[in-house]
Amino acid sequence: MEEKYMVNDILENVKASLTTYQGVISEAENMQLRQTIQTIRDNDESFQYELFKTAQAKGYYKPASQAQQSEIDKVKNEVNG
Repeated sequence: MEEKYMVNDILENVKASLTTYQGVISEAENMQLRQTIQTIRDNDESFQYELFKTAQAKGYYKPASQAQQSEIDKVKNEVNG
Protein backbone atom coordinates (compact mmCIF):
# COMPACT_ATOMS: atom_id res chain seq x y z
CA MET A 1 0.00 0.00 0.00
CA GLU A 2 1.29 3.46 -0.85
CA GLU A 3 2.28 5.82 1.92
CA LYS A 4 -0.25 8.37 0.70
CA TYR A 5 -3.15 5.98 1.26
CA MET A 6 -1.85 4.88 4.66
CA VAL A 7 -1.53 8.48 5.84
CA ASN A 8 -5.01 9.39 4.64
CA ASP A 9 -6.44 6.24 6.23
CA ILE A 10 -4.85 7.12 9.57
CA LEU A 11 -6.18 10.67 9.32
CA GLU A 12 -9.71 9.38 8.71
CA ASN A 13 -9.47 6.95 11.63
CA VAL A 14 -8.20 9.62 14.00
CA LYS A 15 -11.03 11.95 12.94
CA ALA A 16 -13.54 9.19 13.67
CA SER A 17 -11.94 8.60 17.07
CA LEU A 18 -12.17 12.31 17.90
CA THR A 19 -15.90 12.20 17.22
CA THR A 20 -16.27 9.18 19.49
CA TYR A 21 -14.26 10.83 22.26
CA GLN A 22 -16.51 13.88 22.12
CA GLY A 23 -19.57 11.69 22.59
CA VAL A 24 -18.02 9.90 25.56
CA ILE A 25 -16.91 13.18 27.15
CA SER A 26 -20.35 14.74 26.85
CA GLU A 27 -21.99 11.72 28.50
CA ALA A 28 -19.41 10.89 31.17
CA GLU A 29 -20.61 11.51 34.70
CA ASN A 30 -17.35 10.45 36.34
CA MET A 31 -15.05 13.50 36.30
CA GLN A 32 -11.85 11.42 36.34
CA LEU A 33 -13.00 9.41 33.31
CA ARG A 34 -14.07 12.60 31.58
CA GLN A 35 -10.67 14.23 32.15
CA THR A 36 -8.83 11.10 31.02
CA ILE A 37 -10.79 10.97 27.76
CA GLN A 38 -10.22 14.71 27.26
CA THR A 39 -6.47 14.16 27.62
CA ILE A 40 -6.56 11.30 25.12
CA ARG A 41 -8.60 13.48 22.73
CA ASP A 42 -6.19 16.39 23.10
CA ASN A 43 -3.22 14.13 22.34
CA ASP A 44 -4.97 12.65 19.30
CA GLU A 45 -5.86 16.14 18.03
CA SER A 46 -2.19 17.12 18.25
CA PHE A 47 -1.16 13.92 16.46
CA GLN A 48 -3.81 14.46 13.79
CA TYR A 49 -2.64 18.02 13.15
CA GLU A 50 1.02 17.01 12.87
CA LEU A 51 0.13 14.18 10.48
CA PHE A 52 -2.09 16.57 8.50
CA LYS A 53 0.80 19.03 8.12
CA THR A 54 3.07 16.21 6.94
CA ALA A 55 0.45 14.96 4.47
CA GLN A 56 -0.10 18.46 3.15
CA ALA A 57 3.65 19.08 2.76
CA LYS A 58 4.04 15.84 0.79
CA GLY A 59 1.06 16.65 -1.41
CA TYR A 60 -1.03 13.78 -0.01
CA TYR A 61 -3.80 16.05 1.18
CA LYS A 62 -5.36 18.97 -0.60
CA PRO A 63 -7.61 21.07 1.62
CA ALA A 64 -10.82 22.50 0.27
CA SER A 65 -10.55 25.96 -1.22
CA GLN A 66 -11.23 28.80 1.15
CA ALA A 67 -14.74 30.17 1.31
CA GLN A 68 -15.44 33.60 -0.10
CA GLN A 69 -16.29 36.31 2.43
CA SER A 70 -19.82 36.54 0.99
CA GLU A 71 -20.35 32.83 1.72
CA ILE A 72 -19.05 33.25 5.27
CA ASP A 73 -21.34 36.23 5.83
CA LYS A 74 -24.32 34.28 4.49
CA VAL A 75 -23.73 31.40 6.93
CA LYS A 76 -23.22 33.84 9.82
CA ASN A 77 -26.52 35.52 9.03
CA GLU A 78 -28.34 32.18 8.81
CA VAL A 79 -26.92 31.01 12.14
CA ASN A 80 -27.56 34.29 13.93
CA GLY A 81 -31.13 34.31 12.81
